[in-house]
Amino acid sequence: MTQTRHARGDDTGGLRSGTTTFEALREQAVALRRQGLSRRQIRDHLHVHNNDILSRLLEGEPPSDWTRRPNAKDDLRARARELRLQGMTYDRIQLELGCSKSSISLWVRDLPKPDRTRTPQEASAIARRGWEQRLELREAERQQTKQDAAAQVGRLTERELFLIGVGLYWSEGQKSKPHARRERVMFVNSDPNMVKVFQAWLDLLKVARERIRYRVMIHTSGDVQGAEQYWADLLEVPASHFQPTTLKKHNPTTVRKNVGAGYRGCLVVSVLDSADLYRRIEGWWSQVAVEASRLNA
Repeated sequence: MTQTRHARGDDTGGLRSGTTTFEALREQAVALRRQGLSRRQIRDHLHVHNNDILSRLLEGEPPSDWTRRPNAKDDLRARARELRLQGMTYDRIQLELGCSKSSISLWVRDLPKPDRTRTPQEASAIARRGWEQRLELREAERQQTKQDAAAQVGRLTERELFLIGVGLYWSEGQKSKPHARRERVMFVNSDPNMVKVFQAWLDLLKVARERIRYRVMIHTSGDVQGAEQYWADLLEVPASHFQPTTLKKHNPTTVRKNVGAGYRGCLVVSVLDSADLYRRIEGWWSQVAVEASRLNA
């Protein structure tokens, strides 16, 4: 039986002796590229871990469309070139698209230059609309960055959720001090997603819901009943699991930002009979710190 052997890159940029010839390996790489595989997939398939060799194997072969991350400015570039060919100046293109002049210059510098004269009214409109368009473009870029980052996370494993929960508790949960022993699991936060992740973590640890208690902390100036209902609905928790709400006295001289319809106070999540769980959390976190130091050594 003929055994297929894969090539691995060496430090000299060549191929190790006894492996498939470069030409044969290139044929395989090109075939995989034309099937739509990414560089990473081709690398793993052929076991070519030298980027220089991989680039030589794929030289002249364009990547598949799906491997190319969409660029939010591609459409703007094409539109900017259309407007330039219509005779528009940088200022007018900026007025239409809200792009910076430096970007427009890079996109259209190879095209003919139009008449650069403009009226005072045009200049005023350019300044006003250009700023609005820039704000819209920045917001679109901000949202695209968030979407790309979310895609990098993908699906969490139970181990990943476990470690996230340990770090989450040690940053936001109640901790015992040498001068004040409080070996009890208690977590306080105003971010609904933080609370939901913490609840999922407790479920992962198989903490019975009957052992969990909830309590709202909110200023007297807030919508107390609305906040209680919001947190109960968010976690699908029966009212019987809620303890009496803690009201914080409002100081009218303090300028607070957490006001309005979106203010729902904080939720306190505590676990009954949780001294043993607290000690385990402390042990888990101490080992996380040890491992982080090892990796950073």
